[in-house]
Amino acid sequence: MAQVTVTIDSKTYRMACEEGQEEHLSELAGRFDRYVGHLKGQFGEIGDLRITVMAGIMVMDELHELQRRMRGLEAEVETLKKTRDNALTKVDKTDHDVAEALSQVTDKIEQIAGKLSGRS
Repeated sequence: MAQVTVTIDSKTYRMACEEGQEEHLSELAGRFDRYVGHLKGQFGEIGDLRITVMAGIMVMDELHELQRRMRGLEAEVETLKKTRDNALTKVDKTDHDVAEALSQVTDKIEQIAGKLSGRS
């Protein structure tokens, strides 16, 4: 297991993570530190634990909103897939109908050509 030292609210924390995830963990900690910094700037010194809890709630709120949007996009994708599938079904039916009509026209033309050649 890899070790990373991150800084949140001017305090350092040593954390373990999977090999190769060190940079990702550092980036996440940096983003969380920005939440904490934003709240401290807004509310001042109201206690480390309270600031950390508020930052955690902000992150969870953002996550919730992103999940809601993702569910909406997934539903939209499903609707688009159904619309596409319906359109493809209609195209297949139209292709079949056109091929059938062409076959019938070809048969009629051959019948007429046979009658004409029989008269000559």
